[in-house]
Amino acid sequence: MENLRGALFMVIAMGCFAVEDALIKSLSGTVPVGQVLSITCTGGLLAFILWFTIRNIPLWQPEYLHPKVLMRSGADVIGSCLFATALTLVPLTTASAVIQATPLVVATGAALFLGQEVGWRRWLAIGIGFAGVLIIVRPGLEGFNSAVLLAVAGMLALAARDLLTRSLQVGLSGPQLAAHTFLLIIPAGYALSAILGQPFVIPNAYEALLLLGCIAFAIAAYLALVTATRHGNAGIISSFRYSRMVFALILGFAVFGEIPDAPTWIGTAIIIATGLFTLWREARLHRTSLASQPAL
Repeated sequence: MENLRGALFMVIAMGCFAVEDALIKSLSGTVPVGQVLSITCTGGLLAFILWFTIRNIPLWQPEYLHPKVLMRSGADVIGSCLFATALTLVPLTTASAVIQATPLVVATGAALFLGQEVGWRRWLAIGIGFAGVLIIVRPGLEGFNSAVLLAVAGMLALAARDLLTRSLQVGLSGPQLAAHTFLLIIPAGYALSAILGQPFVIPNAYEALLLLGCIAFAIAAYLALVTATRHGNAGIISSFRYSRMVFALILGFAVFGEIPDAPTWIGTAIIIATGLFTLWREARLHRTSLASQPAL
């Protein structure tokens, strides 16, 4: 029952993230993407401050200045800016397909930097998964869009964020880490607009409504994600992260008229299949390790 509850909230979180991506892409034609990020994170930060105040959680924690916390939030800022920029330049389905490779990169990084054991089966799956990314990106071939590399770079930065999160040993909760990231994204978003030469614009009523939607879905996605990770088997529940691609395919077609080509379908299928296998092997090995521990 706990796994079912966790899976349900994970699907809700992924659906909200996909809707947020679609809203960012819809706004990109008239509102600078950096401004969209800054406004969204401002709304999210205010919501967290209100939550902390109600729950009597101090707004300032010394751990916010811990080097690994700063590195984690920095990776999140870079990943968010790169991925949001990619959303404005490539189809929603393509950018979403690339982001599905994050668990594969995390598994690789955990083996290389965190000392986690990875057997030959998972290494093979990871290698095949990266081949799926290349099929989507198709470097040097007809149909190659260099903007897809922004999505790849964003995915790598977000994977670094996840790895740093795994290695954190500080007394900060998930909401506190998120608020820390939101605070840093606010100036980073406006800096991104300046770098891209996109001046600040005053949103009209329709754009303001879409921005409110970004804020609402970002908050809902995060709260659902936190709820999902507190229940059941992490390996099983994490596999439902791939539902984000289903939502992206539906929204891409319904909102933007996107129909993925054959390489995108093939690459996406490979990434998801190998990612699911990697998560399944990790969960299985974790259960085996727990079972082998002597009872106290």
